[in-house]
Amino acid sequence: MSTSEELAGNISPAARREERKVLAGTLVGTTIEWYDFFIYAQAAGLVLASLYFAPLSQESAGLAQIVSWASLGISFLFRPLGAIVAGHLGDRLGRKMMLVFTLVLMGAATALIGVLPTYAQIGIWAPILLVFLRILQGFSAGGEWGGAALMSVEHAPVNKRGFFGAYPQIGVPCGMILATGVMWLLSTLLTEEAFMSWGWRVPFLFSIVLILVGYFIRRSVDESPVFKEMQERKKESAAPLGQLFKHNWKEVIQTALIFIANNAAGYLLIAFFASYATKPVEAGGLGMDRPSVLLATTLAAFGWLIFTMYGGILSDKIGRVRTFQIGYVWVLLWQIPMFMLIDTASIVLMGIAMFVLTIGLGLSYGPQSALYAEMFPAHVRYSGVSIGYAIGAILGGAFAPLIAEVLLGATGTTISIGIYIMVLCVISLVAVSVVKETKGKNLRVEEAHQEYLQQHPEARDSH
Repeated sequence: MSTSEELAGNISPAARREERKVLAGTLVGTTIEWYDFFIYAQAAGLVLASLYFAPLSQESAGLAQIVSWASLGISFLFRPLGAIVAGHLGDRLGRKMMLVFTLVLMGAATALIGVLPTYAQIGIWAPILLVFLRILQGFSAGGEWGGAALMSVEHAPVNKRGFFGAYPQIGVPCGMILATGVMWLLSTLLTEEAFMSWGWRVPFLFSIVLILVGYFIRRSVDESPVFKEMQERKKESAAPLGQLFKHNWKEVIQTALIFIANNAAGYLLIAFFASYATKPVEAGGLGMDRPSVLLATTLAAFGWLIFTMYGGILSDKIGRVRTFQIGYVWVLLWQIPMFMLIDTASIVLMGIAMFVLTIGLGLSYGPQSALYAEMFPAHVRYSGVSIGYAIGAILGGAFAPLIAEVLLGATGTTISIGIYIMVLCVISLVAVSVVKETKGKNLRVEEAHQEYLQQHPEARDSH
């Protein structure tokens, strides 16, 4: 399909059906991947400290919780490895193959956590195996996002890349809605003893059903047209990783820094707020009712979904950079009022605080797929977007709940957490503001390749 045809809207019924399959495949698959990832984050804040780090829990509940958050964060350290492997193979063998592989790997690791014995049953092997399975989740997540983002954006008409790219993005709030909603349902239906004994395992085992659904949907989606063009023109690099770090390292750093504030603030919503709100007052929390807090968090995730989709659509109109800037200014200015509302221990005010946060989160997340895809040439695009995203996740959300817990313990006030997020917002705002607007950039191989060589003459010899 030519660019002029795309802009004119002359798309055949068959092409439109394929577009719908791509959007469904990226949304459903990404939702399932992040459901798996977030179920662990929810469990880390609610149950894993006492079940898998029992000796520490007996000494200090606060220390056990910090270690539990660390087990959440350690998987992020392996996301770049997953991004490197999946990105390299995705640039060589195709986007579709890597999407199916990462989905199955994530599902297997999640289901195994659901049957993993606790510390009381197998001792030290319990936390060791838990961390190992969490590492597999991190490896899978590192390769997942880049493939889903490119499948959606590279299939998109030029003037709808932000809209198409928002579909894998809304997989994050959709996954959060599923994860938090399932936890809320179980917390409501089961007694505390039943939930701690076996109820918390149900969401992990439920992943088996979701993975089967996602597998068949993703298998039915055609390969990215840009990758097909790379194969036809034989432009795929013999060593895409080497060329990425030789010629596009600045873009990798930029994409990482652009992401850190959104990812850190997002993980407070995903994991920290519920843990802090439900923790007993004597332990430094707010002592709020767990089902109510989880329900409020689930409702806030709906806001994140809505504003993420709107952010993608808005970026098609005013540009990726401007949409990001609006989102980050919003998140920065809301931090102090947000924590003041949460600290009232009113479930209504807490719900409002989290929902308003999702406006900025959505605007600084919806355009991300399109922006990142447009920042890299086709032959290193999967590697570039995946590695930049993974590094940004390490610097941003990986240890955000842990850092928040430490700051709260050291200062005795959540305002310190708000200042921490504000500093990250400034960094991400500066990083995105120095990017030259990418909206409308040619993603097709030959034209984009020539444009790239004109901008990077030093790369001619390697091509």
